[in-house]
Amino acid sequence: MKVSSLVVPERIIDLKSRTKNEVLRELFRVIEKAPEITDGKDFEQSIIERENVLTTGIGFEIAVPHVQLHSVRNFVMAIGRCEEGIDFDSLDGRPVKLIIMIASSDKQERNEFLKVLGKVVLLFKDDSFRKKVLRASDPEQVMAVIKGS
Repeated sequence: MKVSSLVVPERIIDLKSRTKNEVLRELFRVIEKAPEITDGKDFEQSIIERENVLTTGIGFEIAVPHVQLHSVRNFVMAIGRCEEGIDFDSLDGRPVKLIIMIASSDKQERNEFLKVLGKVVLLFKDDSFRKKVLRASDPEQVMAVIKGS
């Protein structure tokens, strides 16, 4: 599965919020409209609970909040950008500039979910790629960067 097949331009936003919880909620509002999400409240609660257990700010200026739920039909992803950076309690202590929220059905194999998660992390860890995504002028240009990777 290609990363470009998981996201659409409507789910790529420039974040207005500046705190971790506000950013998560801002991305919820974007992703919960996806037809793959059948219960927005379940999704929001699960992401917050997951984040409270261990930060998804993995370093490299990225965070990847993610869940597998029965209320999700298939893989779905949203991307939030913030050039100034957000304190996300990242493992490396650096502010986060890109938040990639991923959900999938709990019926999908854990192995498949981990492969997709790994592809996303590997792609966004690349400094050159991250800079291109951050410099892109609009969601369509972000999609072009992702498709060209």
